[in-house]
Amino acid sequence: MVRESSNLLSLKNTNPEIFKGNFMDRHELQRALADCRVVVHVAANTSQWPSAYKYYQKVNVDGVQFMLEECKKAGVERFIFVGSANAFGPGTKENPGNETTPFTSLQYQSGYMRSKYEAQQLALDFHQKYNFPAIVVNPTFMLGKHDAKPSSGQMLLMAHGKKLMPYPAGGKNFVHVEDAATGIVNAIEIGENGACYLLANENLTYQEFFTTMKAVSGYPQQLVRIPRPILNIAGSFGSAYEKAFRKPAKLNQVNAQLLQADNYYSSAKAQKELQLPQTPIDQAIKDSLEWFEKFGYLN
Repeated sequence: MVRESSNLLSLKNTNPEIFKGNFMDRHELQRALADCRVVVHVAANTSQWPSAYKYYQKVNVDGVQFMLEECKKAGVERFIFVGSANAFGPGTKENPGNETTPFTSLQYQSGYMRSKYEAQQLALDFHQKYNFPAIVVNPTFMLGKHDAKPSSGQMLLMAHGKKLMPYPAGGKNFVHVEDAATGIVNAIEIGENGACYLLANENLTYQEFFTTMKAVSGYPQQLVRIPRPILNIAGSFGSAYEKAFRKPAKLNQVNAQLLQADNYYSSAKAQKELQLPQTPIDQAIKDSLEWFEKFGYLN
């Protein structure tokens, strides 16, 4: 199910049956769900800006409630909610976050992260209340082909061709998008109802990530770390701007803290229970850049 305005480049060279409509319209959603046995819900506002919760609630939270209710009415036999790793607290490289790590107060201040956490709770509560066959999968930062927006791949586009690339102190977990897709398919077939699965792979600092990118593509040519005080001051100015002008800033205090945090996760459960592959991230970077080049994103 796609919107009339959707960019369908990601579906090039595939042959799906496409239903055009708005999943927030219950009538259109009911028509789309007719005769469906399995639903994979991937629709979400994934932008990190603006950061206020109100920009995410309708699609990311209310939309999931619509989907759950209508899928139950339609007799769906398996509901896969594609959530986010950010619905769980992160950890360190030595002790990464997992499916039991509590959501943190810093994450709650991010509108996007809060919305994905609340949507996950809706799906899990709906399973408990109605014995509804819901499963949650939680991808980390996905890289690979078919990133038409682009979304996660924007990080690569920002660094490609750059002689000098500034980077923050933190890091995150990266996963090949095809591994995440395999995890979703396997969740349909062998996942446990009411369970969550982190679709994760390599924990890398931003310095390590861009160093890996340079080894693959030659870019960025040189890295320079942004001092924590500088990023914190910039975040403070952004928050002051938001307060004074009631407009969102691309960088505020919360985002500055998140950029400097260790957002590391473990894929152990998904590897064991969903047979999640672990494709090296240098291959994910290579696949991303080759796809971007093929469709003119690197020009």
